[in-house]
Order: sequence, then structure tokens, then C-alpha cells
Amino acid sequence: MDGFVLARVLHVLSVVLWIGGVAMVTLVLLPALKQKASPVDAMTFFKDFRRRFATQARITTLIVGLSGFYMTFVLDAWYRFTQWQYWWMHTMVLIWLLFTFMLFIAEPKARKKVQSVTAETISTQTFDKIQRKHLTLLIVSLITIAGAVAGSHGWLM
Repeated sequence: MDGFVLARVLHVLSVVLWIGGVAMVTLVLLPALKQKASPVDAMTFFKDFRRRFATQARITTLIVGLSGFYMTFVLDAWYRFTQWQYWWMHTMVLIWLLFTFMLFIAEPKARKKVQSVTAETISTQTFDKIQRKHLTLLIVSLITIAGAVAGSHGWLM
């Protein structure tokens, strides 16, 4: 298999696993946790789940970044970052940078400062706030994916 084709396959599969995971957390897990009787139990479960998912997300975002850089290099497509028609390339990089920062820097740093989960610090509003942040990231990611698919198949604004 050609190196470029392999890079594209790895790129797409990693995006599917990464953003699909974000969608599952946002649209399935967080709403289910809000229904739990105890917000403390829900947050304890969420923290354990997030820790496990973070490993998968770190690996897939790393593959997305490396394969995206490789494909841009092979195609010599750097000029696309100077043209607004390729807006989706800019947003891909920005989303990747944001998630990479969160997964590799912010989340591990926050975990070191973890305070105990108590009824006073956790409420259903806590999950609403977490879900709003996830939903915003998911919507921007999905718009970017749609733009990237359309743009890479010739539909430029």
C-alpha cells in the first residue's frame, strides 16, 4: 500500500474513533450520568471513564496529527493555509491543537490537582456545564469534518 494511502486510511480511522468517542460521551454518557441518583457516584464514574477514554483519544489524536502533517507534506499543500477556500484545513489544525492541549497538558495537570468528589462540589448543573463544552467541541468538529470531506472532493466555496 502506498504511504499516502496508508496515511489517509489511518487519518480517517483515527478521526472516526476520536470524534466518535466525543459524540458518544456528549450524546449518550453525559445525559445518562445526569439521571443517576447520586451526582457524586456519577462524577466518580465519569472521571474513571474519562481516564480510560483519554488513552484512546491521545493515541488517535497523535495519529491524526502525524498523518495530517505527512499528507500535507507529501502533497506540498502548505499553500492551502493561505487560501480561505480551505478554511476546513485551518479548523482541522485548530481543533487538533485544542484537543491535543486538553489531552496532553490540561487534563493531566488537572488530574494532579484532583480534589475529592463531594456532594457540595458536584451537581446536575456540573454535568450540564461539561455537556455544553463537549457539545460545542462536537459541533465544531462535525462542521469541520463535513467541510473537509466536501472540500477534499472538490467543493470549494
